[in-house]
Amino acid sequence: MRDLKQTGFTDRISSQQAAKKALLEKFKPKPTVQDPEFDRLAEKRAAEKEEARRQHELAKAEQRREKAEKEAARMAADLAAQEAIDAEKRAARKERKQLTKEEQKAKRDARYAARKARSGKR
Repeated sequence: MRDLKQTGFTDRISSQQAAKKALLEKFKPKPTVQDPEFDRLAEKRAAEKEEARRQHELAKAEQRREKAEKEAARMAADLAAQEAIDAEKRAARKERKQLTKEEQKAKRDARYAARKARSGKR
């Protein structure tokens, strides 16, 4: 039972080497065939990348424009609010001046009437 197949040491070693060689052949890289579309594929990818970059730049420009418009609208609203506050202050100042003018006129008229009354009594 020891030697059923009647193989010797050299037969076993050579079959082992053949099996090992076959196993290593499986892992060796196979020769590749160059894709005829390879050069065009690189150009296509470059074009797609350029288009994506352009789209990104357009989107960024749009965002900057919208931001500038919002800032301009905010500044216009602030300016309008400030002008309204200034107009209110001017109106209040005019009203105070008008009251003081009327008060001054009333005091002047009172002094004039008092003087007339004094000079009329003499």
